Amino acid sequence: MKNVIFRTGARAALLCSVLALTACGSLLKKDAPPAPAPVADALPNPQVLLLGEVQDNAQGHRLRVAELQRRLAAGWRPVIVMEQFDRNNQDLLTRAARECADPDCIIRVMEQPRWDWSLYRPVLDLVISYQLPLVAGNLSPADASRIVRDGIQWSMQPAMVATYLAAPVPADILEGQQKDIQAARCNMLPEMMVAGVVNAQVARDIWMAKLIRDQAPRDVVLIAGNDHVRKDIGVPRWLKLADPQLNVRSIGYMEQGSSGYKGAFDLTQTMPAQLRPDPCAKFKQ
Repeated sequence: MKNVIFRTGARAALLCSVLALTACGSLLKKDAPPAPAPVADALPNPQVLLLGEVQDNAQGHRLRVAELQRRLAAGWRPVIVMEQFDRNNQDLLTRAARECADPDCIIRVMEQPRWDWSLYRPVLDLVISYQLPLVAGNLSPADASRIVRDGIQWSMQPAMVATYLAAPVPADILEGQQKDIQAARCNMLPEMMVAGVVNAQVARDIWMAKLIRDQAPRDVVLIAGNDHVRKDIGVPRWLKLADPQLNVRSIGYMEQGSSGYKGAFDLTQTMPAQLRPDPCAKFKQ
């Protein structure tokens, strides 16, 4: 009940901001932050820039936001698509990005507890400072669970199926996704669940590709995990299938010592590994 009250209060506050122009602090936009030194990629802005992450690596998040900030300070104004928001909440996210004066307001209103928002506040701060459109790129947990049970096409209208799934999902994508999914779960995912979880991951990538293409003619930046921005099995593969002429560039943010990603990105930034408990330790006892 407490969560319901909080959710109602947060969303009511946003509605009040529309009516009274007072919610979440002053509505005056902050001055754009100064440009940092170039971080990773000195090439011109592409139509689509895919910026990956290791979800809990703070240094990688800092490198990524510096790369984005440099481009924005030079005048680029793309749409920002974020994996961290569920697409079924897009209307609320649009209003939050427009009316909130600080990242914490957006975070409170959207209530997406699955993420460490301290790592994503700088991206949201850039969205507010530069008044950039913000698009939710992920499937909701409920939709992902339904896809695991009923298949990739369940979440897609016929036109989307015709664009992305006129032919079966390529075998190398399925094999690559299965390998990554099993590795992320310490090779302990029950065999009977593997195909469904792979379907959910493929569906996420197809939806991100679709939402990116929906922003045309504006340029787009995608903020998502490294596996989503891989050229071989992730979002870039689906973008190229739907629009081979699209200018897409992918940057992976990889921890030192990572393997199995050769050729997966157009450019790779490396950083020290984040100290964390071994997620597979309980299976080794």
